Amino acid sequence: MKRFGSLRGNKKPKDQNRSTQRRQSEPHGLFASSVSSSPSTPTQVTKPHPFPLESYKQEPERLENRIYASSSPPDTGQRFCLAFQSPVRPPLASPTHHVPLRNAALAAAPGPAEAGMLEKLEFQEEAEDSESGVYIRFMRSHKCYDIVPTSSKLVVFDTTLQVKKAFFALVANGVRAAPLWESKKQSFVGMLTITDFINILHRYYKSPMVQIYELEEHKIETWRELYLQETFKPLVNISPDASLFDAVYSLIKNKIHRLPVIDPISGNALYILTHKRILKFLQLFMSDMPKPAFMKQNLDELGIGTYHNIAFIHPDTPIIKALNIFVERRISALPVVDESGKVVDIYSKFDVINLAAEKTYNNLDITVTQALQHRSQYFEGVVKCSKLETLETIVDRIVRAEVHRLVVVNEADSIVGIISLSDILQALILTPAGAKPKETEAE
Repeated sequence: MKRFGSLRGNKKPKDQNRSTQRRQSEPHGLFASSVSSSPSTPTQVTKPHPFPLESYKQEPERLENRIYASSSPPDTGQRFCLAFQSPVRPPLASPTHHVPLRNAALAAAPGPAEAGMLEKLEFQEEAEDSESGVYIRFMRSHKCYDIVPTSSKLVVFDTTLQVKKAFFALVANGVRAAPLWESKKQSFVGMLTITDFINILHRYYKSPMVQIYELEEHKIETWRELYLQETFKPLVNISPDASLFDAVYSLIKNKIHRLPVIDPISGNALYILTHKRILKFLQLFMSDMPKPAFMKQNLDELGIGTYHNIAFIHPDTPIIKALNIFVERRISALPVVDESGKVVDIYSKFDVINLAAEKTYNNLDITVTQALQHRSQYFEGVVKCSKLETLETIVDRIVRAEVHRLVVVNEADSIVGIISLSDILQALILTPAGAKPKETEAE
């Protein structure tokens, strides 16, 4: 296992005559020259993007101050590591000098995955120029690099590491996912997430009396060969110079929840972007932007969320059954409903990693209630909402609660539906841009 902290060099002041000039991070250890791609030719920006950011021109440090004043950790579970803290970053240049045109953002440095992902999207320009497109303009005018913390922890696994040790390392480091490095190819080839842990347990668990050999002995590369087989796909990643709009589109289109930010020149992995981090960043600036009319509409009017065939479990449901539902239904959380139909708890994929932390994964016949006892001290309850609440209220609640979804309930507290971070970002950014909603997929 290789562990890296603060894989970023100091930001250099930007040349105002070249708005798309690439920022190259400092080479670091293994990744100094291992991955490379030809830099794209900078694109001339002929006019500033039509987004009302004049207020930031007088206060260039507000962007930094707001996002880093937040005390909550990023979605990946990464924690700030002071031992690796970089010097304070210089203030960002005026938005007029760093905002790329949408084509410039695509041409900046699309990696192999990005090239196929972006496909020269032609969204409705009328929508972007209207009031409903205010968040689109905001996301296009900021780069992925803008929300990468000054100092953070990134854990990288070599594919020759044993699967068991890798999952223990996720727990020990408090992270939910890690990029995978293959020495033979000298490149990142994928991500190891809690979903892999669930898939291994789902595939190989027999009974408490039978040891899961595959988890104990397999290497990551062996698991990938068995699991992926003919479905192998290249790692979806994004350049730090790509816009946040591109990041949102990539996350939702590819139905993933973690998007590695990889410098195309040095090959360094800088950060792992998530829906949670992006939505929080957007919400920090919402009060300074014109409020689109759809923010005052409720969930029922907007049709946001999933309200049919909702999967749920009961307090006495065995863990192995819950894992089977995760895999078969491709969802990331299961509301726990009591005999009266009231939502009393929620069991998510992240809770499954505690089986590794407590080394209890050899007995998956225990109930959900037993498995959740470890969190009873700090669990504040299920975060819920109503279909009659406005989108503005929903965004504020999900960001403040720092959760990945809200359970939609009725007056009797019975489950009605689920609204996820993906649903919200789709409604705020992609739907106004003319992109059709994707099927909700949790992990």
